Amino acid sequence: MKNMEFSTIFIAVVLLLCSSLTYAQTAKSPSISPTPAPAPAPEYVNLTELLSVAGPFHTFLGYLESTKVIDTFQNQANITKEGITIFVPKDGAFSSLKKPSLSNLTQEQLKSIILFHGMAHYYSLADFKNLSESSPVSTFAGGQYTLNFTDVSGTVHISSGWTNTKVSSSVHSTDPVAIYQVDKVLLPEAIFGTDIPPTPAPAPSPDITPAADTPSEGTADGKSSPTSLPGKSSSFRVISWGIWSHLVLALSENYVFPLLLP
Repeated sequence: MKNMEFSTIFIAVVLLLCSSLTYAQTAKSPSISPTPAPAPAPEYVNLTELLSVAGPFHTFLGYLESTKVIDTFQNQANITKEGITIFVPKDGAFSSLKKPSLSNLTQEQLKSIILFHGMAHYYSLADFKNLSESSPVSTFAGGQYTLNFTDVSGTVHISSGWTNTKVSSSVHSTDPVAIYQVDKVLLPEAIFGTDIPPTPAPAPSPDITPAADTPSEGTADGKSSPTSLPGKSSSFRVISWGIWSHLVLALSENYVFPLLLP
């Protein structure tokens, strides 16, 4: 009797194990979608190194470092998602700047001018076409320190109030950093006012007086001498010759022709 009960229990356990194995094989594991790889972080851009080797921007870089604006621009370039756009004048733009001069400005005003050359967003050259429709555009200097843009046949023109210039080349334009070369220093009206000096007019070309109208060297009072009037002298000679011709003909008729008659 005990053997039969043991056999029954043993068979039941075997059947239970078999059914568990069968269920485990037929059950499908839930599908797991792969986790997308994170986007690569933008490459770190060292503005100091870039401006040192990219072109003749040593004067502007010196102002960036002396005013500590380089820290503001560097953080904007590599920490924020908006990126940065910087307009960099060549060294020649500073050396040709005579009036107004930057040497008479306070340190705070000088810092505002350098901040005035940057915008807290990355703009490609193609973006300026739309940006010209939303001018004026704010800069890092804030407040009244704004720039106006116009797109002329693909060339970006910039007006700061005192300065009218254009983007002459692209130094670096990879999101999130755009650096463009300009030929003039951007001077804001917020510092220099609206009394903008007029652009000097081109020098007039020298007047060249015809030689026929020049007074004769032989006159002391500038009046023409009789020899400088060839028209009148010629007319006088023609009239005199005509009178003498008539006199000769008249004498010929009165004296020569009667002698020839029989």
